[in-house]
Amino acid sequence: MNPKSELLDRIRAELRAHFDRLTDAAKDAHAAATDPGSKAESKYDTRNLEASYLAKGQARQAEEVADAVRIFEALVLPEFGIDDPIDAGALVEVDLNGGSAFFLLAPVGGGMTLDHFDAELTILTPESPMYQCLLGLRTGDSRDSPALTVTEVC
Repeated sequence: MNPKSELLDRIRAELRAHFDRLTDAAKDAHAAATDPGSKAESKYDTRNLEASYLAKGQARQAEEVADAVRIFEALVLPEFGIDDPIDAGALVEVDLNGGSAFFLLAPVGGGMTLDHFDAELTILTPESPMYQCLLGLRTGDSRDSPALTVTEVC
């Protein structure tokens, strides 16, 4: 199995686990919002309303993560050659502020981090300034802001 396939499997597993946690939290918040014991005791008691808002927010987050799971289940990451420009699906190693950093340019899951070769890998989405900064660069290219050098693209 190639490293990108293993990485995709790890991302999928992490997203599924995150979805399960969010689903459980949303169910708990919904139960709290609909529990007869959480009825307002006065006109200033907003526990029930707050629990309802929390349940809706957690359900919305669970839906977003479910969408990310579906996208990553179907995602195939292209392989990049040493001279290819960075584009969607690239796994990129950069020298950033004197240390190695790894980024995966993906359609969803932005901000998610994983351990990768004893370093942190961050998933970047097109909305990210770093994603936009890396697009089109090649191995050996540098940028001043932020100060980075692309050391590997695969």
